Formats: sequence, structure tokens, C-alpha cells
Amino acid sequence: MREKLQSVPTGDDPAVTDGIVGHRAWGELKDAVETIRPWQSKDGSIDFSAEGAPAKAVAGAELDRVIAAVEELSPLLPHDADYHRALVADLRGWAAAGFGVPDFLDSLLAFQPSADRRDGLQHLVLFAMYTQNGNPDRNLEAVALRVVWPEWLSELERTRYDNPMFVPITFQDFTSGYDTNSAVLFPETVAVREVPERFTWGGIFCDREAARFRRVTEAAVATLGLDLPQDAARLLADQELSQETFVLWDLIHDRTHSHGDLPFDPFMIKQRAPFWMYGLEELRCDLTTFREAVALEAEGYPQGRNVQYAVLFDRMFRFPVTGDRVRNYDGLGGQLLFAYLHKHGAVRWTDNTLHIDWDLATEVTKRLCSDIETLYRDGIDRPKLNHWFAAYGLVAEYLSPHPGSRWAKGPDALDLTKPPRKLVDDVLPDEFPLSMFYEALAKKLRAVIASTRGITADSAGTRAA
Repeated sequence: MREKLQSVPTGDDPAVTDGIVGHRAWGELKDAVETIRPWQSKDGSIDFSAEGAPAKAVAGAELDRVIAAVEELSPLLPHDADYHRALVADLRGWAAAGFGVPDFLDSLLAFQPSADRRDGLQHLVLFAMYTQNGNPDRNLEAVALRVVWPEWLSELERTRYDNPMFVPITFQDFTSGYDTNSAVLFPETVAVREVPERFTWGGIFCDREAARFRRVTEAAVATLGLDLPQDAARLLADQELSQETFVLWDLIHDRTHSHGDLPFDPFMIKQRAPFWMYGLEELRCDLTTFREAVALEAEGYPQGRNVQYAVLFDRMFRFPVTGDRVRNYDGLGGQLLFAYLHKHGAVRWTDNTLHIDWDLATEVTKRLCSDIETLYRDGIDRPKLNHWFAAYGLVAEYLSPHPGSRWAKGPDALDLTKPPRKLVDDVLPDEFPLSMFYEALAKKLRAVIASTRGITADSAGTRAA
């Protein structure tokens, strides 16, 4: 058996063992940040002429509270000393410039959590930033977090799934921008004067992912009458086991974006493309993770089987019915996986009950991964527009396009004198609507999905009742 993830590490390192969220200064920091946030505009600036805006001296006093709290907490986190010094300088620079559009470039460059991925290591992070899938405005946000880096994961990253930028993390506490659906801490969300040439880290909150997965999947399983294998039921009942599962899923998924035959890499190269291309890319990374998890299970890693369950359940139950229907590429990928499994006999919806042939589901899921990889490999020899149509054809083979779709009618229905990026305007916001199965499931799960906003391991419970 491999080592199991420890949610509260032990040892003599105060940066690992001592929490900062119980410290008086953390409460001061949160209170001051929450006071400033409503004063900020979408770009992070403070318009002192706006209705309800404070006097500049009042804003300055609150920012001084923020700075004092950071300086009081920083000695508890010596590994972040350079970052906190740069952070204080950026905060003071913001005030000196009259609280215009904030610039946290210097402190962002000083924050390098991927350079020290000790299990349980704490960080105090503060930036003007938006929170992906959360708050779209660049408000001040403070978050206290821990790194998750058990030895078995470190070994896999070092020997098999190299990913030097990946930083799995858990929440300790946070300000309002993270009381949302956001489960990531990404440097590209930070307000800066110029975008760095490259980013060197990305953080994913595995505790929120796991808690959300458990709650939604449990509700879906009950709604659909699915009979779970014992090990799958154990996964849903155990928060720590689910977190362990998601750190492995995230490790492999994240690196897959830059591995393989890549005619089109939408997240590495900034370009405008139809949303099904993004959906296929995310699904490719998840299915690659699934396939690797099958191999890991065969080699004795217990996390491998759990990753397979997590990919299937999260993709089939949560992704298709979460969020709105406007260019929902993750939802599209979930719909495609379910439809592919259904049409190849691995899942059946009979007598209002969902049945899964687990052995067949494994083989069919791997087959879909191969189909997408073939699409990519063949795409290397195609012009961009031809590749988009080929990808559309793969999706449309299993999902019915909207009856009003121009893309579904083929190239003759589009003005091909336009450049490809302009033809994206002809894509409908909901190009592949939900099936009747998912329309019904969405109604059943709506309240449960809404309840996962701001969820953490503490609010989910370590073990389900």
C-alpha cells in the first residue's frame, strides 16, 4: 500500500505545524481586506468620486491595517519573506499612486510556491485578482493555504509525471472572492502592469474539488439509483481519500496539456476557437489521466482505481449540469463522455435506474481517449478550419447539435471567405444542448450544486454520515 495523504502534517517545522488563521493578525487582515473590497472598481482601482466611496485617508488607513497584519504574520512563514516584502512594497505603491489600477507584478514574481513543495507548508497569499469561476473583478483577496505534497505523489512527479509548476493546495481560510466556485489560484488572474513572459506555478485546491465531487456525486447516485461498488462508496464517504484522488488527477491532467500530438493547444497559445475545441482538450487531458490511472492501479497504487471513479463520476454527473449553457466546454465534455459510454453499451438508463458495466466502461473510456488522440494526430496535417470541422464531426456523432446550427449544416452554410476566428461568431452559445436525460438530472441536482458554492473540507465533513 502506498502512503496515504495526511491532511495535518506532523513535524518540528513551524511553517508546517503552526496555523496562522487563529492568529489575531489574520482576523485583522481579513477584516481590512473585506472593508476595502466594496470600494474597488472592476479593474481594482478605487474611484473616490463614486457614490459611497471613502475619503482617500480612510482607504489609506485600511490599507495600513492590511500592511501591518502582513508584517506581523510574515515571520511565521519565513519561506515567503521575499514575497511578503515585495507585497508590502506593492501595497504601498498602490496607495502612493492614488489607488489607481493596482500593480502586483513585483510581488507576483517573488511568490514561487512551486520551488518548495513541502507537504503541509503554509502560505499567506494576498493580491488584487479575480478568482476563476468566482469573482470576475480584480479585488483584493487574501487566502491562507497549505501545500499537499505527500511522498507518494512526490515520487510519481519525480519519476513519472514531471510537472514542476503544479502546486496542489488546501484552504485554511479566505476572503469573499473564494466564497464562490473557484478552486484555483493562478498567477494570470493577478493585476499586473505587464504579463510576465512565463508563469512558473499554478495552484489547485484539491479539498474544494473533493468536497464538491463528493456532495454532487452522492446526490446523483441517489437520484439515479446507481449501485456502487464498495470501493467507490468508500471514496465518496472519505474526504481525505477524495483529496488524495484529486491531487493525482490534477497532477496528470495538468501536464497533459503540453504532451502528446498537439495540432491545437488552446490553453498554451492564445487564440479564438469554437468552444468544442476547448471541451475536447479538457476531456483529452482527463481521459489521459483515466488511462494512466488504469496502469497505476495495475502496478499497485490504490489511488489509481479511485481516479477512474472520480473522472467518470465528476465528468458524467457534475460537469454537464454545472454552470450556464453559454459555451460551456466542460459541460460539453461531460455530455460527450456519457453519450459515448451509453452508445457503446457501458452505461444504460433503464427503468429509471442507471446501470454501469464497470469493466466495459474502462475499455470504452480508453477508446474515447484514443479517438480524440487520433483526431489530434490527424489534425497535424489539416488546415485549422478543416480540423475544427473534423472535431465537430466527432462530437456530433454522439451529441445532437442545436437544430438551428449553421455549423451542423457543414461548410456550405458558412461564409468561408471570412478568417476562421470570424466563423466562431456563427457558433451558437449552446451548440450542443442538453439531452432529455441531462435536462431532468439538472433539475434534480440544481439545489445540490448551488450548495457547493464556497465548500471546503470542513463544511463537507471528513467522512460522510
